Amino acid sequence: MDIITDDHARRAAAHLYNSAVAASAISAAWELGALDELNERGMLDAHEFATSRRLDVPSTLGMFRALAAVDVVERDDIKVVPAANFVEVYRTRSFFHWLARGSAELFRQMPDVIRVENRVGVFYQRDAAAIAFACREISTFCYDPWFWEAVGRLDFDFTVVADLGCGSGERVMQILHRYPGTRALGIDIARSALDVAAANAGNVGLADRVIFLEADVQAMARCPEFAEVELLTCFMMGHDFWPRQQCVDTLRNLCALFPNVRRFLLGDATRTVGVADRDLPMFTLAFEVAHDLMGTFIPTVADWESVFEEGGWRLRDEHLINVTVGEVIFELERL
Repeated sequence: MDIITDDHARRAAAHLYNSAVAASAISAAWELGALDELNERGMLDAHEFATSRRLDVPSTLGMFRALAAVDVVERDDIKVVPAANFVEVYRTRSFFHWLARGSAELFRQMPDVIRVENRVGVFYQRDAAAIAFACREISTFCYDPWFWEAVGRLDFDFTVVADLGCGSGERVMQILHRYPGTRALGIDIARSALDVAAANAGNVGLADRVIFLEADVQAMARCPEFAEVELLTCFMMGHDFWPRQQCVDTLRNLCALFPNVRRFLLGDATRTVGVADRDLPMFTLAFEVAHDLMGTFIPTVADWESVFEEGGWRLRDEHLINVTVGEVIFELERL
């Protein structure tokens, strides 16, 4: 085994430390438009970028310096251009936003959250609107190609769809665009995300075809609109149904609340199995540790397969995706 020199260890520790700063800088650079501009134009003037967007110049330069420290960009005074890691960071920018913007407070509170005496009531905080913003893009390459394939294979025409955990409403609005004769319900527990969704629907002229409801999917009351739903979707929140008996009860309740659903497309991350800690891909560690901190059980594929029949659903098909966090789409129908 090679002996790690003190100098090597110092450089490794510095890189870890600087990467933590850079993760926030990547999130900020995406939200402020810098990553998009670099991707489209291949360079930018940091002073011009800051002043044109009413940004503080020294802070903006600091953001680019943090990106340069991890080879996302190269900078020569105020000129900024993409560097070796830019393409991959740009592709995965929403993961950085999920971590550094949406989940920052959760990880900041890690020592408090870990203490057993503190794990009562609402014992952690996350930014629901930022999570919804990030998940909208995460969904586009982790789920959407397989989702649209599954929708295209449906053996019936649907007129009303409901999306559980709709977040910013992107999925239901995409469905409404693709299927002009349809209407939709978007259901989410986070008021801030629903406000964003309603504004987005209004901006694209879909407000008259979609209703956004604030509700806890695990404790929803019967609603007249639910009886019209033929297609039910739920993406990136199914793990909130667990532990097992709670998941079975939730699935049964969904059967009762949506009596005319003909197909239920359930897409979610699953717990990694058999992957060494050092080999974990982008997002997996953050996602699983975050949910460990929140006390949310992440089921394996086998865990999911064990609850459907007991919960009142038959598994018609299973689409294993495995882009980053064991993504899978289960295609279900009522028993």
